[in-house]
Amino acid sequence: MHGMALRPDLLAEPGYAFEAAEADVKLDQNEAPRDLPPEVRERALRRVSEVAWNRYPELRPRALAHAIAERDGWDPDGVVVTAGSNVAIQAWVIAAGLGRRVATVVPTFSVYLAQARVLGAEPVAVPLAPPDFRLDVPALTAALERGPGVLFLADPTAPTGHRLDDDAVHAVLDAAAAHGWMTVIDEAYAPFDGRDRLDAVRGHRDRASLRTFSKADGLGALRLGYTLTHPETAAEVAKATLPFSVSAWQAAAAEALLRDPDARAARDATIREARAERERLLAALAAHPDVDPLPSVTNFVTFRVPVAGATFEALMARGVRVRRQDHLPGLDGALRVSVGTPRENDAFLAALDAAIPSEAHRG
Repeated sequence: MHGMALRPDLLAEPGYAFEAAEADVKLDQNEAPRDLPPEVRERALRRVSEVAWNRYPELRPRALAHAIAERDGWDPDGVVVTAGSNVAIQAWVIAAGLGRRVATVVPTFSVYLAQARVLGAEPVAVPLAPPDFRLDVPALTAALERGPGVLFLADPTAPTGHRLDDDAVHAVLDAAAAHGWMTVIDEAYAPFDGRDRLDAVRGHRDRASLRTFSKADGLGALRLGYTLTHPETAAEVAKATLPFSVSAWQAAAAEALLRDPDARAARDATIREARAERERLLAALAAHPDVDPLPSVTNFVTFRVPVAGATFEALMARGVRVRRQDHLPGLDGALRVSVGTPRENDAFLAALDAAIPSEAHRG
């Protein structure tokens, strides 16, 4: 009965679900498929080895914030670094959503609404418009009129992988501003699209861009994310992050990599390969008689199959791990595959051809 001391709504929350499994071809977490070059890792590790283990890190990693600002063309006072972008989501819910509302679209990244529920804010989910998952501007505007709070918009989207319409995004941003909302645009996958929303964020105290080192930078193990926003807003949201929460090792490694020309070249190569392989995957999936891929500008492709569960298990039996998405609204029959190396993508396509249940084929 110890659980009775905890909040009933917390006990009812299922928590973030991910089941790790061994697979020869791992394409289930939208990671960069290649590790950093050995010489780049060695230089970053040498920088990490210089950290004094007996000392606390910086209260806020200022040197890293400056390195980020240089790369992204931002005011360093408007950079808030966190131990992963998930932690930044939590901070934004605390800063702008507690006692208020946390709104987003569905389907989308589940952590936005999960953090709203865990922290006791009111979750607001507005479905994307079928059949192509467009922003439903009238429905979103109506929800925002009952504000204020914090609005999360993933652009490019996850798990659907497409770019949101420019006019719709600007209409929603204007509506959010008119009703006192903070808008956080999650741009985790923007590098694979080649465009971003920084011009819509710059100069606005009520807007922010959320970024991660886990995708294009290939640093999932490092667990670092950051927010780009107005300096005055950054100073306030930083209060919602725990002090000394980014370790000196994390900060030293990330700063070293940001300033390393070979690391930057590796990042560029990751993005180029992901774009080329994404287009190859999309074409191959579209050519399959029983597969319906969704448009994507990211490093993953979501696609529908006749029987998602059976196809998922058949892929696993062939050593290929993808992610089920068929439990999400509007994504019946959907699976999601990360863009891997050419060899991994070839293995996935061959396994998928064998995995589709025979009765689904149309001859």
